[in-house]
Amino acid sequence: MVLDTRSFPSAVIIEPIGIIHSCFTEKFGIPRQPGMVPAATARLELLPPCNRSEMVRGLDQFSHLWVHFLFHETIAEGWKPTVRPPWLGGQKRVGVFASRSPHRPNHMGLSAVKLEAVVTDKGLVFLDLSGVDFLDQTPVFDIKPYIPYSDSLESASCGYAHGMQPEVPITFTAEAEAFCAGYQIETGRDILQLIREMIRHDPRPASQKKRKSRFGMLLWDVNIRWCVEEEGVRVEECAPINGISLFTKNSSQKTCK
Repeated sequence: MVLDTRSFPSAVIIEPIGIIHSCFTEKFGIPRQPGMVPAATARLELLPPCNRSEMVRGLDQFSHLWVHFLFHETIAEGWKPTVRPPWLGGQKRVGVFASRSPHRPNHMGLSAVKLEAVVTDKGLVFLDLSGVDFLDQTPVFDIKPYIPYSDSLESASCGYAHGMQPEVPITFTAEAEAFCAGYQIETGRDILQLIREMIRHDPRPASQKKRKSRFGMLLWDVNIRWCVEEEGVRVEECAPINGISLFTKNSSQKTCK
């Protein structure tokens, strides 16, 4: 069978139907797969002309959604024919189509996430989501209900992506734990649980695990500093990104080696 490629469009214009407002304001620390961090939340804001309440009628009957989105911050970096998946320790290459790397020809992603609520307010439509792996301001192209009887395939194999990574023990300094408690009272966001779930899966790139012991990441408007020790991970500091750091050279807290 010979295909007449002249009838194929050379380009397709896709307009986003919505935009993600996520707890992840930078790429570092974002879960490698959706569902790994149940405490990770986002709000999908539907954009005109898709922000009509009738377009989400019946959606609240489903517990999970498929979200088609754009890896918008990797476009400038281009795509690669082969990549090093974290499952292989960042040492071995596989074809990009045998991976979930964002460095893809069309930079498109697909995630199954939990639908917490459908919210309509003053002519606006929002979907509250959890278990997400979206960067803040991610453009969304489409959403579809997740249907277990057809979408969950018991006979599927997973190749080199063999399962969850070993979990890492986590402790908090008293100052960091107190900040998280106050932040939850003020905002309603359980940032302590979010930090625990993120770090226990060890978000460090494979290339940095032997070279660095101290790391930082942003969640919402909070800067989190943590270090790797022999017995696990210790969260040293949590502070507003526009506030004064609690961690100084004169701090009496124990420091990582």
